[in-house]
Amino acid sequence: MTDKSRVLIFDTTLRDGEQSPGATMTHDEKLEIAQLLDEMGVDIIEAGFPIASEGDFEAVSDIAKNARNSVICGLARANYKDIDRCWEAVKHAPRARIHTFIGTSPSHRGITNLDQDQMIERIADTVNHARNLCEDVQWSAMDAIRTERDYLCRVVETAIKAGATTINIPDTVGYTLPQESAEIIAMLLEKVPGADEIIFATHCHNDLGMATANALAAVAAGARQIECTINGLGERAGNTALEEVVMAMKVRRDLMPYSTGIDTTKIMNLSRRVSQVSGFPVQFNKAIVGKNAFLHESGIHQDGVLKNVETFEIMKPADIGITETNIAMGKHSGRAALRSKLKDLGFDMAENQLNDVFVRFKALADRKKEIYDEDLIALMSDSAANTENDYLQVKWLRVVCGSDGQEAELKMLVDGVEKTATCAGDGPVDACFKAVKAIYPTKAKLKVYQVQAVTQGTDAQATVSVRMEEDGRIVTGSAADTDTILASVKAYVGALNRLRVRSQKTAPDADMKTVSYKL
Repeated sequence: MTDKSRVLIFDTTLRDGEQSPGATMTHDEKLEIAQLLDEMGVDIIEAGFPIASEGDFEAVSDIAKNARNSVICGLARANYKDIDRCWEAVKHAPRARIHTFIGTSPSHRGITNLDQDQMIERIADTVNHARNLCEDVQWSAMDAIRTERDYLCRVVETAIKAGATTINIPDTVGYTLPQESAEIIAMLLEKVPGADEIIFATHCHNDLGMATANALAAVAAGARQIECTINGLGERAGNTALEEVVMAMKVRRDLMPYSTGIDTTKIMNLSRRVSQVSGFPVQFNKAIVGKNAFLHESGIHQDGVLKNVETFEIMKPADIGITETNIAMGKHSGRAALRSKLKDLGFDMAENQLNDVFVRFKALADRKKEIYDEDLIALMSDSAANTENDYLQVKWLRVVCGSDGQEAELKMLVDGVEKTATCAGDGPVDACFKAVKAIYPTKAKLKVYQVQAVTQGTDAQATVSVRMEEDGRIVTGSAADTDTILASVKAYVGALNRLRVRSQKTAPDADMKTVSYKL
């Protein structure tokens, strides 16, 4: 390569990534992912293993036909049949590559039953055959890290002489460490004739959790191609993650002064799509693309990023295509974050109002692991529920449910006087409403009762809406709580408070027919 600062990105999501048990993708899904990779600027797409199945062959072939910018590569073992089949699939691409490999470590040589000299002959023969078909040939020494160093130099030299244009040094079993990864690349560049005329690639597995570190160490030592997958998808613990190496080089240009052609703003969209089609969810704390990668719940962190985002973020969420907020509301959140979040949702409030909402927010956060925007909206909608100024106030509720019956024990304040009642009912809500009537007798009739979960999960807040009628007056009340029964009682009592207010209205121009009230 003439530009020593350029690092090629070789994506093998559709080959090595799909080898993850259970991650098989359909034909159309493979074509979709390949198109997204092409648009993102991936230099080489390893589209599959054409000899593996007819479906794999057709997918690689169709991806090759639809390619616009990327080199389309297929994998082949070190034999004529695999290589010929691979060429038949990739030859339709504007730029095609054959990637052939053989295991060179002692354990892998034992599998192929070849001694060192016989393997040298196999490498020379098969790489030469691939080069006669395609100008762009990549050769991999499978399990290179556990191959004897002198023999590794020998097989690499053989592959270069036979016509390989890219030499891949894979850590097939995720065994190496960063220092060793760099030392091997440096050794090959120094000792192997012709090494400066080809591209060295690195392919690292994540068995020890160091795939990205090992790949970057190899680049620092002279490798100019990184083999990786979206989300680090791959066999066992996975591969080097594309998003990690690309963003590491972007963020640390002082230590990694290399460039790629990747449009990083497309990373998050592609990550989410690969997760969907592969069925492999991305762990929440996954670097770069995990759900929590740019979220802050701690009040100290939230206050810091609200004042200056660089205090706790080393990259911009927008750099990878994230447009969502970076504030996660939870029990560790502070007033500054709550005010900012509520303002984003359209709620502007004075300090005393914020203090009141903050107390109820903390109470909610102690009951829920995650606070969603919908939770906050429901909290604000419930901001007037059961206040100290209400004539009727719910103070305490206990409900017993079971196959042998339901019973509600309720304590309320009626104009400041504490009253209690215990009632059985046809279901927990009916028992509660009967307890309310026992404490505060009313002729009002319940016309509508609706429950809606405003967020996901078993700890979701429920918004309960009721409509009541008394003497031609109609009111509605609603309340939200993680306890559906408690929300029901609050909504019911809130509506009774509204009816009481309406019954006291005597102004001649007052519309006594309907009033909509939301607690």
